[in-house]
Amino acid sequence: MVYENLHNAFPEKDAEDIRIIAKKYYRHLSSLMVEIIKMATISPEELKARFKFKNLHLMNNYHEQGRSTLICSAHYGNWEWGTLALGLNTTAVVYPIYKPVSNEAFGEWFKQIRSRFGNQLIPMRQTLRALNASKDVPTIFCFGNDQTPLKEESTYWLNFLHQPTAILLGLEKIAVRTNRPVFYMRVRILKRGYYEVECVPLCMEPAASKPFEITNLHVNYLEQIIIDEPAYWLWSHRRWKHKPED
Repeated sequence: MVYENLHNAFPEKDAEDIRIIAKKYYRHLSSLMVEIIKMATISPEELKARFKFKNLHLMNNYHEQGRSTLICSAHYGNWEWGTLALGLNTTAVVYPIYKPVSNEAFGEWFKQIRSRFGNQLIPMRQTLRALNASKDVPTIFCFGNDQTPLKEESTYWLNFLHQPTAILLGLEKIAVRTNRPVFYMRVRILKRGYYEVECVPLCMEPAASKPFEITNLHVNYLEQIIIDEPAYWLWSHRRWKHKPED
């Protein structure tokens, strides 16, 4: 799966280039697994030392005014530490949106470690309900922009990494409906176990945006991040399991 995804995403690269990226990816993936297990015991102080935020004040300024925001990110770097650390660096309530896993025992353990520092996890299907229930306090709803839609929900397609790719529209729909500013969290790997996340303004007035403008923005932004540093995206994910002809 990893090699197939890499070959399709980078048709211009030869076999040796792909092998180098894959090897670097597997090294990153092994570190990621250890870091996720470490989430169960890591202290707030150590997490803050290992996961630094840049320009987070651009988003926190809205929260100080009583407004809520939306975050767009991807399975890049260590996204689990990212949402966990975010709760330590903002006064807003953080709502990571996730897809429940089929194994209930593992899912419950994962939910516990993801919410250790006050984050409120929301199953994807309950996003609108959580939005309506949290109107009175500043919040940050966190969306993964590289999730694969269900086949019946694959209605909007973009060319992403040289492949027709179905894109979820939930972030854009909620942004336009609520006019909450949208920020992208760009992860950079400083060294093993240490990260920097830049808070990048993506769309500050979603209600005034054109149809699919926000979706196109965040997909193109992620694509460039992957092209610049490909080894840190989740290549073992079956991202392209649906085709337009389906």
